[in-house]
Amino acid sequence: MNMDDALATFFAESRELLEQMETSLLDIGQESDTTETVGAIFRAAHTIKGSAGLFGLDDVVQFTHVVESVLDDVRDGRLPVDEPLVTLLLACGDHIGALIDAVEDNPEQRDDALIARGAPLTGRLRAYLGGGTALVPTTEPEATFERVAMPGTTGNDLWHISVRFGTDVLRNGMDPLSFIRYLGTLGTVTGIVTLTDTLPDAEAMDPESNYLGFEIAFRSEADKAAIEGVFDFVLDDCTLNILPPNSRTDDYIELIRRLPEESARLGEMLVRCGTLTANELDAALDVQEQRQPEAAPIGSILVEQGSVAAPVVAAALEKQKRVKDIKNQESQSIRIDAEKLDLLINLVGELIIASAGANLVARRTRNVELQECHSTLSGLVEQVRDSALQLRMVKIGATFNRFQRVVHDVSREIGKDIVLVVDGEDTELDKTVVEKIGDPLTHLVRNAMDHGIDSPELRAARGKPAQGTVSLNAYHDSGSIVIEVGDDGGGLDREKILAKALERGLIEPGRVLTDAETYGLIFEPGFSTAEKVTNLSGRGVGMDVVKRNIVALRGSVEIASQPGLGTTVTVRLPLTLAIINGFQVGVGKSVFVVPLDMVDECVEFTADAGHDYTDLRGQVLPFIRMRDLFEVPGTPSARQNIVVVKHAGQKFGLVVDMLLGEAQTVIKPLSKMFAQVKGISGSSILGSGDVALILDVPALMQQAQLPSSHTPLVA
Repeated sequence: MNMDDALATFFAESRELLEQMETSLLDIGQESDTTETVGAIFRAAHTIKGSAGLFGLDDVVQFTHVVESVLDDVRDGRLPVDEPLVTLLLACGDHIGALIDAVEDNPEQRDDALIARGAPLTGRLRAYLGGGTALVPTTEPEATFERVAMPGTTGNDLWHISVRFGTDVLRNGMDPLSFIRYLGTLGTVTGIVTLTDTLPDAEAMDPESNYLGFEIAFRSEADKAAIEGVFDFVLDDCTLNILPPNSRTDDYIELIRRLPEESARLGEMLVRCGTLTANELDAALDVQEQRQPEAAPIGSILVEQGSVAAPVVAAALEKQKRVKDIKNQESQSIRIDAEKLDLLINLVGELIIASAGANLVARRTRNVELQECHSTLSGLVEQVRDSALQLRMVKIGATFNRFQRVVHDVSREIGKDIVLVVDGEDTELDKTVVEKIGDPLTHLVRNAMDHGIDSPELRAARGKPAQGTVSLNAYHDSGSIVIEVGDDGGGLDREKILAKALERGLIEPGRVLTDAETYGLIFEPGFSTAEKVTNLSGRGVGMDVVKRNIVALRGSVEIASQPGLGTTVTVRLPLTLAIINGFQVGVGKSVFVVPLDMVDECVEFTADAGHDYTDLRGQVLPFIRMRDLFEVPGTPSARQNIVVVKHAGQKFGLVVDMLLGEAQTVIKPLSKMFAQVKGISGSSILGSGDVALILDVPALMQQAQLPSSHTPLVA
């Protein structure tokens, strides 16, 4: 294993563990039984510390050790979990993340300023540990690996650790000595003997193989689980036996019997490392000679002795099988580099374009056998496309959960009691969309807390609960994902928004606006109705950026508000930015693509001359003449069609010359030169090599709602 790759994996997994810690800390106040949650937080910190110790990241180990000590007291019930402690542990998680980021950015140089910023946190942690009595460890043991004389002791107060590392441990990227060094962070290695029995002759030695084992005498206040945790990352590649202090002679007999070395030689090693005296060894070997232990399963022995009942053993075996099955399932998951996944999607896109070109050739040659082969190929390409896109689909819940921390911190900063309610966290969308929507959602959530949620005094006067609610909801609708950010605050002040817009010259005096148009004014650059500037808002910066970022993702944003009840911001985004099922239509010689999920039906064009609407089974359907909107030259065909499109619960029509049918569409972004063109969200390459434009349905819906559908295309 390349150590750079291993370190990169450590960085990624540590960040995942920190996210888990943060989520668990934010959930802990809402649980009646916090045992499992506290245990998960402790294990996350312990794993980060252990991994950092393997790579020699002393600063991470030292700070995380103090955090782990506090969590250990919480886990054992010696320390209650209250709001100040949760806030402190959240700040500690942030600092651990900063330490890891610093190592990743510059592994060769220590960031002294960052270390200094962690000192106040360490001091507050030590206060929970009883005035700073907890020691911060180093990654080196306090004693050397030579035998240390322990006057007046017989070894009974020492742990004995017997470890045989596997032959392939070095090939798997693990250094046996790093585990022993890390063991020194939990106590003192008082004696160690290296076993070289399996070391071959020089000619037969493989420099990449391990042949060593160790017998270790260890003094520590840690429990067995903590000591075993030192070897977590190599448990599958070693044989580990741990005997606690004051173990019985029988325990040493059993250890000597299990280990592969000769009994007398192994006993000598135990004496040399200091866990047994010579007299204790002689007594143990004498007893061993007199006994011939039966090789019976331990469960059967316990049942025969009456120590446990048979059902208990059966239940234990069943649990062990369950754990093994879970581990097997976990081992089926792999981590894939995002760049490799993007490359795969790009190649699938090129495959779709090439397949469309082959289809044209097959139809032009009228070769039936070739057409049948291409039909089979198209089906396989479609399956490959769906599977590849599914690899990039992730649940939005991970993004939503990050806002628990935002709400926790901001609510305390602005002095409001606010809770976040999340729904639809299992809704999936493209990983690229998730990454780009994070910042706009953050601003919307913070804005809802600062502007939306009213003050505690005002809520009490309005008869509302003292605790305000910010909600996040996600669901699928017509091939899009809809994300709603809502609050139960006082709602938007329509008259105040209009007055501010008039003052800034955004609207003309006397102009009548709908509620949607009025609320949409807050997305204008520099627009703000805040009476005072805070750390969160009031400078008129942000909401215009939110809309710009969402529109850049081919999405739309709308606002609905009810005075005294709250506000909801609705964001609509495409499920993917790469490949979609499209419906191709022709206008003259031009080809346009409508996202298939938004196509409701196709009907024959019928309308009175000069009208931009038609009768669709008793309902008025507004439509846009594509030839007029895009100024396509030529004469309309004698028989035109209307493609009925549905978006956000509303319908409108697109008048086209030809219906060309369904086709897989690879989305290619438009250049900056065409960024201001309305009604177009992207382009695609047809099998013929020609370019087809992908229609921006939300923008076209706005065009359809205007008095005349023939409006300029450039903003």
